[in-house]
Amino acid sequence: MRIGFGYDAHRLAPGRPLILCGVNVPSDFGPEGHSDADAPLHALADALLGAAALGDIGAHFPDTDWRWRGADSRVILGETYNLVRLAGYALSNADITIVLQRPKIADYIERMRKSVADTLGCDAGQISVKATTEESMGFTGSGEGISAYAVVLLEGLQ
Repeated sequence: MRIGFGYDAHRLAPGRPLILCGVNVPSDFGPEGHSDADAPLHALADALLGAAALGDIGAHFPDTDWRWRGADSRVILGETYNLVRLAGYALSNADITIVLQRPKIADYIERMRKSVADTLGCDAGQISVKATTEESMGFTGSGEGISAYAVVLLEGLQ
């Protein structure tokens, strides 16, 4: 068994889509980034890579590579999980925390869990997605940005 941890953060900007775990959440702003800037999926990809000791998302999907410009982060996550499987591991479970002051995203959590599970080809029961604020403190609390954390447990394939 292997444990991995991932983190990602992006500045928020008006007019950008707010895509979280592959789900478009209605909002007047969204994260800036080279791809679709889906912070929770980027954190999850980093957690998967870390658990398998395969480096980080920036090494595999650099923001200097035009192929990833505007990319759907579900594609990045799917390719990441293929690397993990090739290294001999399978996902046991994943736990994702999204830190965002607004909008409230509780109504989208189940869709996010399903989106992640569909991307990884696993059961939604293996995926946890939670949301929290920082009580108006820091860059997420002021509405300047979004951050996300992810932890995964991998099992060796037999």
